[in-house]
Amino acid sequence: MARYEPLKNLHREKNLFSSRIVVGALICFGLTLLLMARLTRLQVEDHRYYTTRADENRLRVTPVPPVRGLVFDRNGVVLAQNRPAFVLEVVPEQIQDMPSLLMRLGHLVQLTDADIARFEDRVRKTPRYRGVPLRNNLSMEEVARVEVNRHDLPGVEVTAGLTRNYPLGNSAAHVIGYVGGISETDLQRIDTNLYQGLAQIGKAGIERSHEDLLRGLPGAKIIEANAFGRPLRELDHRPGKSGQNLVLSVDARVQEVAEAALGELNGSVVALDPRNGEVIALVSKPGFDPHAFVEGIDVASYQALLSDRSRPLFNRALQGQYPPGSTVKPAMALAGLEYNITDPDHREFCGGSMQLPGSTRRYRCWRRQGHGWMDMVAGVMHSCDIYFYQLAMNLGIDRMHDAMTQFGLGARTGIDLPLESTGLMPSREWKRRTRGEPWYPGETLNIGIGQGYTLVTPLQLAQMTARIANRGEGFMPHILRATRDPASGDETPQTVSPLPPIVISNTRHWDKVIQAMIETAHQPGGTAYRVGRDAPYLIAAKTGTAQVAGLSQDEKVAPTLEQTPLHLRDHALFVAFAPADDPQVAVAVLAEHAGHGGAVSGPIARKVMDQYLLGEVRYESPPPVIPKVVRPSPRPTPEVTARAPD
Repeated sequence: MARYEPLKNLHREKNLFSSRIVVGALICFGLTLLLMARLTRLQVEDHRYYTTRADENRLRVTPVPPVRGLVFDRNGVVLAQNRPAFVLEVVPEQIQDMPSLLMRLGHLVQLTDADIARFEDRVRKTPRYRGVPLRNNLSMEEVARVEVNRHDLPGVEVTAGLTRNYPLGNSAAHVIGYVGGISETDLQRIDTNLYQGLAQIGKAGIERSHEDLLRGLPGAKIIEANAFGRPLRELDHRPGKSGQNLVLSVDARVQEVAEAALGELNGSVVALDPRNGEVIALVSKPGFDPHAFVEGIDVASYQALLSDRSRPLFNRALQGQYPPGSTVKPAMALAGLEYNITDPDHREFCGGSMQLPGSTRRYRCWRRQGHGWMDMVAGVMHSCDIYFYQLAMNLGIDRMHDAMTQFGLGARTGIDLPLESTGLMPSREWKRRTRGEPWYPGETLNIGIGQGYTLVTPLQLAQMTARIANRGEGFMPHILRATRDPASGDETPQTVSPLPPIVISNTRHWDKVIQAMIETAHQPGGTAYRVGRDAPYLIAAKTGTAQVAGLSQDEKVAPTLEQTPLHLRDHALFVAFAPADDPQVAVAVLAEHAGHGGAVSGPIARKVMDQYLLGEVRYESPPPVIPKVVRPSPRPTPEVTARAPD
């Protein structure tokens, strides 16, 4: 009998369906629990975190650059300031045809190729919704032309800002320096957090060396932005801290007098207060216009400055290294007294030349016919080379090196300005190390009159003179006199740093050397007599003429200054302090390729001292000019000196 099975098992299907419902319900329940747990975590546990994240997407912190500190001279004259300026800005995202816009703007304001190139570079580095400066320092007329045409210039705005300004222009440019754009090299050495919102940094002079004081601290403002990052409104503003105002020791009027006194000559003038090391004037000529660097100098202009043979960017006062010539003779005389090599009454005969034992080379005095018998005071007063040749030979290079380095020759002074050179005070060890040669006796003689390997900066000469004026006491030269709080006006004086004293066994040695320098300026026959003869105060001085090229041994006639090519002419030097009985100022002057120290550099120093001590220049002399080069006369001329008088 056949069996029949049902086509559908309703009971089993019912149980299977029920099981599926239960499993599905459990899964849904589990997912619900997971969702609720996640929502609880987001809404409760992580509420603060995600609120902050949301605010960060909605709010933007924008740095507020601080106001850079001002710079004043010792009398309150402004040397560096922030001048309000109108800036022409362009928002790139609102511009459809940038070349056409720049062409239209070129008819309204003056735009150079450098302006456009700088603008295009900034556009590439700036978000398109932000305004990019196209031209700074718009005149009122240019602002008016832009505003009248604003309806036809979408995306163009004129904003007010601050730009660095140097009221004295070229004057004291090497002291004050300048600011410029932050370069890739700058970014590697600075803390970028301190430069948020800033686009400029001190590049030279005081602007660089005291950047930390002048910069200030940046602030911030909180901006609400939309989904595209564009600002909508300002929610909070936190001002930063303005930079400190600086009061320099420089006297702007003395600085201007020194620069004018140099006339057409290139050179340097340094004036110090021997009582505390303050720099009263520091001149390097030629100078430069610091404004060219503020907004970024173009390549062509910068290359022109670098290729200029007069080197206007070169700070001669700190970086220039020159033979000191006879300006070191007072220090040499002091060394001779201290080492008991000579005494004030010891006399040497100057017949115009001398020879070392066993040598045929003649070492000449600047006065070919000689000076006759010279004691120490007369040797300094007349700047007799033979006297100091003999003194140098008896001292020897080792004792000369030790004595000269006490005055700071061959070492940086530590002044608060960048790029100071060391100069060179040679020694046996130095020559052996650098040239692999022994020291020769003839080199000792040259060092004794400030020639040979010796190199000094004008600042070192001024410091040497200040230490003689102070009878061995000294202070580190410095430019910064005080800092001034911009809000309260309170001043904080700069700490003075004394130098180790030059200890002399007999203080009368100082008196004798200073007496010699006084007679140099006030006694007829002294090489500085024309400078000091009518001075209303007592001057202690020493002239110097540093050879650039000497005569050959068989050359009997020296060419005149006009017959000598400019680059081979002697440097004119002069050092002095005044009043000699109460020193208040020490001056060093170097005029490149100018000839005689007493004739050229001496009057410059006298004008500087007049201005500082008397408040006016009473010494009358025209500014020096560069003598033109002429061909030597073919006819025989009378014999003249092998070296120009000091």
